[in-house]
Amino acid sequence: MTTTLLNRMTHLILTCLLVLAAVVVKAQTKGSPEQVVITSLDGKTRVYTNENGNLQVNVSPRNVDKYKAASLVRYSDFGAKGDGKADDMDAIAATHAFANLHGLSVKADGKATYYIGGKERTALIRTDTDFNTASFIIDDTEVQNRNAAVFTVGSALKPFKLESISSIQRNQKKIDVSLPGPCLITVTNTTVKQYIRYGLNQNNGSPQTDLFVVDKNGNVDMNAPIIWTFDRITDMVALPIDEKPLQITGGRFTTIANKAESAYTYYNRNLAIRRSNVIIDGLQHRIEGEGDHGAPYGGFINIGDCAYVTIKNSILTGHRTYSTIGAAGKPVSMGTYDLSANRALNVSFLNCSQTNDINDTRYWGILGSNFCKNLLYDGCTLSRFDAHQGVANATIRNSTLGHMGINAIGSGLLLIENSTIRGRSLVNLRPDYGSTWQGELVIRNCVFVPADARQTSVALISGSYSGEHDFGYTCYMPEQITIDNLRIDDSQHPENYRGPAIFANINPQMTDQSYREKFPYVITKEVTLRNITTVSGKELRRSDNPFMFREVKLNTGQ
Repeated sequence: MTTTLLNRMTHLILTCLLVLAAVVVKAQTKGSPEQVVITSLDGKTRVYTNENGNLQVNVSPRNVDKYKAASLVRYSDFGAKGDGKADDMDAIAATHAFANLHGLSVKADGKATYYIGGKERTALIRTDTDFNTASFIIDDTEVQNRNAAVFTVGSALKPFKLESISSIQRNQKKIDVSLPGPCLITVTNTTVKQYIRYGLNQNNGSPQTDLFVVDKNGNVDMNAPIIWTFDRITDMVALPIDEKPLQITGGRFTTIANKAESAYTYYNRNLAIRRSNVIIDGLQHRIEGEGDHGAPYGGFINIGDCAYVTIKNSILTGHRTYSTIGAAGKPVSMGTYDLSANRALNVSFLNCSQTNDINDTRYWGILGSNFCKNLLYDGCTLSRFDAHQGVANATIRNSTLGHMGINAIGSGLLLIENSTIRGRSLVNLRPDYGSTWQGELVIRNCVFVPADARQTSVALISGSYSGEHDFGYTCYMPEQITIDNLRIDDSQHPENYRGPAIFANINPQMTDQSYREKFPYVITKEVTLRNITTVSGKELRRSDNPFMFREVKLNTGQ
């Protein structure tokens, strides 16, 4: 057999393998990240859209060999112009598709400016990616699909359903299952509704939800235990956890904001993380073109259905606050985020900050989260920490939080240390979800600066609870609260300022024993106070509602 014939046969085999691999990962939805057909035919490398609207990529056999030898591909290898004018989205998606197929890293050209228009196209990232010092302009002024992510960080490991388990118990240590390796387990019971929201954004609640990590033998990681008892399970999914971390570095992203109607039509033109074990380091995101109206955003970094995600050394931007008519028929400010975490476990934000003033009330709080466990801020300067539909265990340390402060409901340990906190209170237990924290609150070595100097009364812990609304669960205040070495900077308050209180007047109607709650609130049992000082010189009081908190045991001194 001649060498030429052998080479041709080799190329033919390679072509067949590439086409087969591409077809296997094809998805059904137009523009979806996996709908890319890759071939390796003689001729030049080419990226185009075929007659079905799918992305077609042909890479010459010579270039296949070259890229594999380098273990690296660049966007320019697949036709990206990087001039800030030509739409480079197809080239970017093609680059990642080819890299995923061969296990190659991706690197942007450092001086390039990649323009990404409103086409419905998502780049699937499954390999290490260095966005370098390149700029990316994401133009949201005309978008085909506002729910289509620009980048999705995904796994080649496919989720699968667990149908043999009919119920689980709170704090259960093991589930009866054998798995290929460690997995994140998500559990749902659609017949039970929880987080039945109250107020201007009232709703009928969400299905009972939990998530936890197990090893291949079904042993639950008790650092993030099962927090709900499920008498029935309607859906249980195992998402395998990749053993090797995927690293994404650099990148200077700018979103040109949408001009849509100010309504709850969230834009998700973002970096969506849907793979466990991911590190993002040194990313920057800015926003341009916000006017007097616009639709809200669901988070430029959007983390969901995954575990062990770290965002570090990154700079984000708060979004302009717009208003609409809420579910109660009244005007309401819309939440809009640059950071978002939903059904995620062990998520850390390290040394992160934002471009705009964290105390500028024109901009909404930067983070929103739901159904998370073990959230961490460390070394961050951000406008808000927020847990909507519950967080189990949260830590804020070595950080400065701005005008929207700490808003949380959930369970476990809420630890705040070595930090400066602004806000109307030090910790706000969200009233729309029952002002509930079933666990412990620890505050140590902190400074609290009340955000509104006009207040005549300041509370460290705020919330609101009437006892007349069913949130789908029993509501608790932290069982034990420890506040150690806290300085309250209340120097700017008016002359009739009464001084700070531990608890806000959470239920003004509860003034004597005749008041009866339809849905009882479980009050804090014990508060330990050490070295609490105020700039005003006024002493820390129990509450503006002493009756409600009359049985709370106060420990003071050493």
